[in-house]
Amino acid sequence: MSSNVSSTNLVALAAVCLSALMLGLEISSIPSILPTLEHVLPANFKQLQWIMNAYTIAMTTWLMAMGALADRYGRKRIFMVGIVVFGIASLVCGLAETAPVLIAARFLQGTSGAAMLACQVAVLSHQFRNGRERGTAFGWWGIIFGIGLGFGPIVGGLIVTLASWEWVFLVHVVLAAATLGLAHAGVEESSDPHAVRIDLAGMVSLSVAVFCLVYLITQGEGVGTGNPPGLAMAAIGLVSLVIFIMVENRVVRPMFDFRTFRTRSFSGALIGSGGMNFSFWPFVIYLPIYFQAVLGLNSVTAGLTLLAYTLPTLVVPPFAERLLLRQGPRVVIPLGLFLIGIGFILMRLAAVSDQASWLTILPGCILAGIGLGMTNTPVTNTATAAVPVERAGMASGMDMSARMISLAINIALMGFILLLGIHSHLESLAGGGQVADFRSLAEAIAAGNLGAGIGGDIGLEAARSALIQGFSWVMLYGALSALGFAAISFVIFGARNAKPLQAGGL
Repeated sequence: MSSNVSSTNLVALAAVCLSALMLGLEISSIPSILPTLEHVLPANFKQLQWIMNAYTIAMTTWLMAMGALADRYGRKRIFMVGIVVFGIASLVCGLAETAPVLIAARFLQGTSGAAMLACQVAVLSHQFRNGRERGTAFGWWGIIFGIGLGFGPIVGGLIVTLASWEWVFLVHVVLAAATLGLAHAGVEESSDPHAVRIDLAGMVSLSVAVFCLVYLITQGEGVGTGNPPGLAMAAIGLVSLVIFIMVENRVVRPMFDFRTFRTRSFSGALIGSGGMNFSFWPFVIYLPIYFQAVLGLNSVTAGLTLLAYTLPTLVVPPFAERLLLRQGPRVVIPLGLFLIGIGFILMRLAAVSDQASWLTILPGCILAGIGLGMTNTPVTNTATAAVPVERAGMASGMDMSARMISLAINIALMGFILLLGIHSHLESLAGGGQVADFRSLAEAIAAGNLGAGIGGDIGLEAARSALIQGFSWVMLYGALSALGFAAISFVIFGARNAKPLQAGGL
């Protein structure tokens, strides 16, 4: 950051980064404490799923609405309200004694997290107008967000080991208080002067549509005549989506402006946002299972090995932002997605080999992490720079919605593909016969319980082979998704958008 950046902007950057750290930690640190919550609350398997998913569902549902509210009532105001509510929700999470209370508090966390996330990018876009300073600010934002996501599993495990599960949530009460003070001192108020009316119909219809979609995917609900609730949820979601599209194409100041897709740089950036979450981020949830169940690493060693996957995402963004300034998004964003795809191919080759170990899988992990670092902040910087600065809240909301929706979808899809690969291997082992309760056995193996193979009469080594095949399918899916999105983004950007990022726009 150059020396002429005001101290106020530096304080604002600190507030944005600290809030990003909290959001990242609350996504990735919770899986490590689920076994503890199962016993202390207690919570059944369905409740544990909701403890994990309530946060993501709420954030995805409300993200666009929060961006619209920030444009209308002020980014600083909505940002600070989000921080306060996030702190209160974290306190309730830490004090919860039953699973339903924790689930409700997690939903409130996700809602307030949506407010913070929608405002983070808008604040950076407003207070960092110079191209180089803007790139550096977005680079630091990406690094800190990445620290929260990448180190969350280790942080959660250490807190449970050294203190208790409650402090995984209570620590955010302290962090929220510090963030609130920084935001009050450093963040400048900004809004969209043209946003004189709230797009209430758009907010409600999109929120309902997204909630129905994410709920169906994460809960594995069928949409057939044999499942009336699932069919009703799908119908409500589809009707809400149609209403949303109709409303947004008629209102004067839509919160989701479909006209922005005419700007190639904006469309290409959103493709990049989706591409990362069709591959890299959902896989971070499943990769520890491979490390522990297949490679036999303990939780500490697995967490340290996982850093090879996440650490590059922390150090690469500043380089990526400088490259964005020189080469433009058409080079940087497709290149990042391409590297993610090649990284997944290398991981798959290592996973299925007879010499598979943590050493052989590291090159693929590192390359995928580098690719993510090349893509993560440039897509947001490009998307917000492609629209007028007063519409930054809307643009950041669309960008983050693309990320969160694709993340929620692909967590479920990767889980489904993992089960499908395991199930296929179990069927081949049965040789046309029947293994008792294939689905429950596949679910147990997918969770890393290879001992279930003994109970299922297939043996420990056969269960391990089934899990390896499941992961090979998931890695192939991640590779093809990243490479496909890389090609699509390259075409959408077009030669006219190969120019570097300029101060305040493309």
